[in-house]
Amino acid sequence: MSDFTIVAVSAGLGQPSSTRLLADRLTQATVDALPPGKTASVETVELRDIAHDVVNTMLTGFPSGGVSGVLEKVTGASGLIAVTPIFTTSYSGLFKSFVDILDKDSLVGKPVLLGATGGTARHSLALEYALRPLFTYLRTDTVPTGVFAATDDWAGEADSVNPLPKRIERAGRELAQRIAGGVTEAPADPYGAVPSFADMMRDL
Repeated sequence: MSDFTIVAVSAGLGQPSSTRLLADRLTQATVDALPPGKTASVETVELRDIAHDVVNTMLTGFPSGGVSGVLEKVTGASGLIAVTPIFTTSYSGLFKSFVDILDKDSLVGKPVLLGATGGTARHSLALEYALRPLFTYLRTDTVPTGVFAATDDWAGEADSVNPLPKRIERAGRELAQRIAGGVTEAPADPYGAVPSFADMMRDL
């Protein structure tokens, strides 16, 4: 029996999809970073497979088709990996529709790793201005490192200067630490400690 359960939600529309590829890589990085002797069962949910059920659930207010089982898996998981393609500078409509049918209190305190894919790195900030605030509203325990993968990132993955593999590894390690009950290290502040107002007044 596994110690933890990890559920990855992929909102990719194609098959195969780079969104699913990123979800798989993040999941593997998380499993690899678990403490020695600890194991996790893993399940990936492709939202495209239940898209009609998600819409029906929104319209009726009651879980339809396979939605009920998916909601149980997501809310009962030890950790959640959520990955969406970026369309018109934000998460996809399918991804948001799925989030909308979640009970607003169902993910409180749950460790979550965020990922996104897009055609160009110009959309990478969507992780911070669109995706992260959404999960802040849901009061999840979102890990500091989000992972955005543009098309060129996959093409140059073997390049030693490509940051994608290391970013995936770091994000997976942060989620594994949260799942196992540890605390991830806060990212270093490039500007150093910010002085208080009182300290600045004393320096005048």
